[in-house]
Amino acid sequence: MDTAPRDPGVWSELAHAEIEKARTTLDAGRLDAAGKALRRSLTLKRTGNYPATTGMGQLANARHEFTTGRRWGLRSTRMAPDRAEGYGVLADAEIQLGHYRGARVAVQRMLDLKPTTAAYSRAAYDLETHGRDQDAAFALQRAAESAQTPDEMAFAESRLGELAWSQGELRRAERHFERATATVPDHPYSAAGLARLQAARGHPAEALRMYDRLVERTPLPQFLLEATELRLARPGRRDRGALAGLKAQARMLRATGGPVDPHLALYEADHGDSATAVALLRREWKRSRSVIVADALSWALHRSGRDAEALTYARAAARTGWKNALFRYHRGVIEYRLGQDTAGDHHLRQALQLNPHFSPYHAPRAARLLHRRDCATAEEHGDRR
Repeated sequence: MDTAPRDPGVWSELAHAEIEKARTTLDAGRLDAAGKALRRSLTLKRTGNYPATTGMGQLANARHEFTTGRRWGLRSTRMAPDRAEGYGVLADAEIQLGHYRGARVAVQRMLDLKPTTAAYSRAAYDLETHGRDQDAAFALQRAAESAQTPDEMAFAESRLGELAWSQGELRRAERHFERATATVPDHPYSAAGLARLQAARGHPAEALRMYDRLVERTPLPQFLLEATELRLARPGRRDRGALAGLKAQARMLRATGGPVDPHLALYEADHGDSATAVALLRREWKRSRSVIVADALSWALHRSGRDAEALTYARAAARTGWKNALFRYHRGVIEYRLGQDTAGDHHLRQALQLNPHFSPYHAPRAARLLHRRDCATAEEHGDRR
């Protein structure tokens, strides 16, 4: 900056570096510096500034402002149809907004132009969302093979770990999470994955120690919720620290009206105020029609006693065919509540078949519900005899 304070390219490079650092460290504080640098770049060069235009899209997506991100992505791809970065911005926004066809077109264009780790990773997410786990694993393997930096390698390995975890493949998940942390020590999503594995193997105390270290440096709602629910799954235990962190973030979200993190909304639904969760997610549903928002809204409505409406959103969450155990669990419980026991059985069994450890808090509830149903059915058959 000292040697070229009026060079728009230098300001854009600085912004991209800050956004990338925020992505890998989950330090959202770096996004403010990125925003200032991008505005400076656009002031110095108002037209044809492709690096700043894609940077503005990446910044919006990083802040979960996906409608704005989509606008910048479209502007980038119109400005330079033969450059891949703009399609990455567009693909990220489209998939989070629930525009799955548009996301796939953008990802394919990105792959055609520049088949890098970034393109393969986005292709994998699209494939996983549509229930094509084997193809997603293949794409992630290509992402790992194409990695040019330790952060890219760790990201691809961590995503492979998450995919294996979602299929209940604990050993395979562990291998990938460990490769990620061997490449980038303290990689946050891999650290959470390893903590989850400890819990699944019956070592909750060690898992909680790992979560404590993680949330101390990275208090994301996802990690706080996982730690909280692991503690709540243990008789007589409460996690006041993590609960306080989640409550504070929920209060801030209600006050600011910003984008809703589905993990935070699920916390409100299960452990806070379910009416607040419904209000937050109805607001988010106006912005994003993604299957993730549909699932969270269905669960919040269920927790508020509105099961008929909840089932509509649970079905919307299933529209891409994502093999997501939590989605299936939510839908099964809602169907039970509506007296649709056969369908409820089917979805709860699917949840546990996909990953019997999908949640230390909810998976045991799924097993208990099925056990009660099996006992009731056996009793009914006995009465008939």
